[in-house]
Amino acid sequence: MRGIGFMLLAVAMFSLMDAALKVLAQAYPPLQVAALRGLSALPLVAAWALTSAPLIGLIRIRWGLHLLRGAMAIGMLAAFAYALQDMPLSDVYAIFFVAPLLICVLAVPILGERVDWQRWVAIGVGLGGVLVVLRPGGEGMFTWAGLAVVGAALAYAASALTVRILAPTDSTQAMVFWMTLMLAVGASILAWPQWVAIATAHYPALAVVAVTGAIAQYAVTEAFRSADASVVAPFEYTALLWAIALDAALWQLAPQTHTLLGAGIVIASGLYLFRRESRLSASAALG
Repeated sequence: MRGIGFMLLAVAMFSLMDAALKVLAQAYPPLQVAALRGLSALPLVAAWALTSAPLIGLIRIRWGLHLLRGAMAIGMLAAFAYALQDMPLSDVYAIFFVAPLLICVLAVPILGERVDWQRWVAIGVGLGGVLVVLRPGGEGMFTWAGLAVVGAALAYAASALTVRILAPTDSTQAMVFWMTLMLAVGASILAWPQWVAIATAHYPALAVVAVTGAIAQYAVTEAFRSADASVVAPFEYTALLWAIALDAALWQLAPQTHTLLGAGIVIASGLYLFRRESRLSASAALG
């Protein structure tokens, strides 16, 4: 329940942050948006990490995995910001919902987990739902924005699994601090040649990104530390409710039929996996 609670909080904060990022994505290059995401949250994250954890715990870490997480964060945020330039938030989320299914797929080579045929069928159905959103044979399948979301989901899934690997040795503070710092520095360096001056009108959006991003990163890290990835990941689907509400409130957009249909397929497959894993865990606990 602790992991599920943190995931619900993370989804709410990420949804509000993504709405602010969509505002910024209309005015700045994708890499700069990724940099602003890291830079805005860094002061809050640094203050929290340095006051709540011993300094030695922030230094004695598994540097290779942290550097990998930083690189994946840059790629994920840049791809996500690129997609937000042209797609409604609900469409982006509907495709991004493939991430929990990708977590199950990547858990095989990364965590050594075994995936039986029922899981593979559910994963295949979920990927089919993503194709419905992308509209094979239509305009959606061949847009760079749609493919960028798939790439962002892949990076997110891999990053989430590294939390499970790092959890026994590295603190939540270390994981959140170093990923935020690497995102801020790395994306800023890459974005510098095309950097656009920040308009005063966008300061409120940056403030939203700073606060919600810091809270969300802490919450999602705690979620994956506190429970199995296959348990907490399906609760990311609550983001669709946030996306629909934010699209309607901020941009007067309603989700299209193919978006709701595809999202429904993905969510159904994910909830099947969640329910099945819960039953298997309960049976194992009973012996």
